[in-house]
Amino acid sequence: MSRLDFEKPIIDLEHKIRDLRNLETNKHVNIAPEIKKLEDKLSKLRTQVYGNLTPWQRIQIARHPDRPYTLDYIRMIADDFVELHGDRLFADDYALIAGFATIDKQRVMIMGHQKGRDIKENVMRNFGCAHPEGYRKALRLMKLAEKFHLPILVFIDTPGAYPGIGAEERGQAQAIATNLMEMSEVATPIIAYVIGEGGSGGALGIGVANRVAILQHAYYSVISPEGCASILWRSSARASDAAKALKIMGEDLLEFGMVDEVIEEPLGGAHRDPEPVAAAIKKSAIKHFKKLATLSREEILSERYERFRKIGKFQEG
Repeated sequence: MSRLDFEKPIIDLEHKIRDLRNLETNKHVNIAPEIKKLEDKLSKLRTQVYGNLTPWQRIQIARHPDRPYTLDYIRMIADDFVELHGDRLFADDYALIAGFATIDKQRVMIMGHQKGRDIKENVMRNFGCAHPEGYRKALRLMKLAEKFHLPILVFIDTPGAYPGIGAEERGQAQAIATNLMEMSEVATPIIAYVIGEGGSGGALGIGVANRVAILQHAYYSVISPEGCASILWRSSARASDAAKALKIMGEDLLEFGMVDEVIEEPLGGAHRDPEPVAAAIKKSAIKHFKKLATLSREEILSERYERFRKIGKFQEG
């Protein structure tokens, strides 16, 4: 498992305990009391480190390479996933996946950003940065879900939409803007979960939902901390200061009305024990789908519109 800088004391202690257990097994020596002392020390150390994380450290957890991605959560919470491809205009985009699935006997459309586990897959997935065809594919399938009266489940996990020249030539900004407009009129329930990075328009391009939830160590922001630091202080080295100032973690976003729910993660992050996190997402999604199922199509659209209209405060004078 990859480790972050601030996790080094924890990882070192975990390795020491593992070595002692192997020694006890292979050499048939009784060192259980020593192992127990180290385990108690490890438990206290985890609580101390993970209970006092800075926003920048939590963002590092959100970017952890072992963190569960969209396909991981689909495997854990859904059955019968059938991936659909292409925007019917240019190409398929492997950075944004989508398809039909079943969650607790409820047929749904699932979509989300997908990162890779190694260099080869990350190149194929474009590091989770979708192209215009990805957003057009997402909108095409949202309208397909609307046609068959299926709710939509969205997983957001991207540093941002791909800013390359090819994407710009194919209308990246227009594709995202069109999604923002069209999603506001998709007359079926949409629930979005920010599971890692929620970067700028790349995240919002599939995030116009009736309910938006976020994992405890995920973040949702108009700009990355590095980008913000480069603008404000002319140095990306001050990303930790920007992370604190931006107020982009779950508890801040909940207070601002940007998200409706914060889903707790295990100590150390979702990658340390993904199953409970997936179970919590599934429970949350089922709860929201059931509540939204009681609304008419007009009420679904009206509620979504009002949700975004009430974000922010304005002063005239």
